Amino acid sequence: MSTYDVVIAGAGSVGVPLSYYCAQKGLKVLVLDREASWGRGQNRAAIGGIRATFSDPAKIRICAESLAIASSFKAEHGIDIEWRQGGYLFVAYDDEKEQAFRELLSAQRATGLDIDWIGPERVRELAPGINMEGLRGGTFSPGDGYASPLRTSTAFHKLALDAGVEFSFGEEVAGLDMEGRRVARLRTKDRAYEAGLFVNAAGAQAAAIAAMAGAELPVHPDCHEAGVTEPVERFMEPMLVDMRTDDESSSYYFYQAATGQVVFCITPRPQVWDSDIDNSSWFLPRCTRRMIELYPRLASLKVRRTWRGMYPMTPDGQPIVGYAREAENLLLAIGMCGQGFMLGLGLGRILAEILAGSDAGKFGFMLDQLSPYRKFEGMEMLK
Repeated sequence: MSTYDVVIAGAGSVGVPLSYYCAQKGLKVLVLDREASWGRGQNRAAIGGIRATFSDPAKIRICAESLAIASSFKAEHGIDIEWRQGGYLFVAYDDEKEQAFRELLSAQRATGLDIDWIGPERVRELAPGINMEGLRGGTFSPGDGYASPLRTSTAFHKLALDAGVEFSFGEEVAGLDMEGRRVARLRTKDRAYEAGLFVNAAGAQAAAIAAMAGAELPVHPDCHEAGVTEPVERFMEPMLVDMRTDDESSSYYFYQAATGQVVFCITPRPQVWDSDIDNSSWFLPRCTRRMIELYPRLASLKVRRTWRGMYPMTPDGQPIVGYAREAENLLLAIGMCGQGFMLGLGLGRILAEILAGSDAGKFGFMLDQLSPYRKFEGMEMLK
């Protein structure tokens, strides 16, 4: 039996940064994961975007914190995570999208988000070669950007180790022993761990772990695929997002990484509810066709590889953050809806502040909006 202040299930986009920030607050922390090392779950399937451009105030607040961390990371820690502040550009080619983006601007600005509507010529300046036919403009948030998920997770793992965090890999959660409405210990196949607080940050496995404490949560994984090209000379800065839909897909997005590769992803329609992470024959021809229609100069690029991961989805496209009613010392940080990488940095630091007894009141609105017991109505517009 080993005892800690905090035991975190999940060494991914949320769990590893959270462990580091908790250790900085003087807490004794253990991180468990069933994989062989950190970042081997859905973190390695992330494409690297970090944006505060959302329609929901809670996600804007969390990702603003993530942006502050990523943009200052090299200066603060001396580690290059390939951060580049290229901004996010949501383009509009029809009246419906233009009106939706414009109507959202006032609410976004009210949260402090630096965002504005730009016309077609400014779009072309930011993304030379974009298809101008029918282009009405778009919303541009210059403070957003992108980084390497691999470098970032590895950097936080190192920082966490240096801060005293313990990691145990190849250990799958087998059960939670309950005493009343508290988790007394977490069990794996061969060991048991006691702690004052347990954190469920297990991504696609999170709902199954919560169920061990009697909590039924609406988190279900769906499959998404991504790809990366060969590196080429820089020709664009922002992450381009096109939210138009057709019979087989909805939004797709791509950007040119700091190292020159174009990284891309698409949302299948309908969603693929599964845990299969094998590549499909559908993805590449579908995604590249839409990308080339939007940005014809991409046609000559060579694709290096594609991959598939899971989005642990909730019914409203919002994460679940808060304590389980069934287990008052089980903190849930789950259902990131495919945005764990961009949410995880800021959420880790915010939760560590709350756990260390900092001014939790300033985060009250966030916890209310992301409560496990909200109504799950509506949908995040820019999910």
